[in-house]
Amino acid sequence: MSLVSHATSERRGENHWLLRFELHLPYSYEALWHAVTTPDGLRGWLAAADVLERRLGGAVTLRWLNTGTVASGHVSAWDVERVAEYTVAGLGRIRFHLEAVGTDSTVIRFVNERGGSDEARLDCLAGWHEHFELLEAALAGRPTDWSTWTDSRWAGLRASYASFSEARRAS
Repeated sequence: MSLVSHATSERRGENHWLLRFELHLPYSYEALWHAVTTPDGLRGWLAAADVLERRLGGAVTLRWLNTGTVASGHVSAWDVERVAEYTVAGLGRIRFHLEAVGTDSTVIRFVNERGGSDEARLDCLAGWHEHFELLEAALAGRPTDWSTWTDSRWAGLRASYASFSEARRAS
């Protein structure tokens, strides 16, 4: 059973969005920090970090192994074991804020501030949702085998986000 619930999003000006996830995961913040700030950790659930200078202002280049998308930028916030933020071309600001809950549980507050159409927003919500499910699996010892990835889960999530968005507009 997935611990990932639907994200929220809000418009921030024309064609600018703030996407938010909050995840409560039964893993130590050290495990989560490794997963969101190291090339080995990121590869298991998100993307290959072809370049990752783990410091404020450091260079970063992420290459999504499921789509081939490559995005370069810089580390725009770095507070060891609390905040890692990457600002990359085309994807905007990607921020992971970790908060330990005891010794064996962590809350991740994730924000992606980005431009794009409403359709791109729905694509990204579904994409991040799926990647956070992959993060759960990676933390459980099952890193993603990108050679077997298909877009079927993403497509289902995309339809769910679109339906939710339509229902909110209708109410």
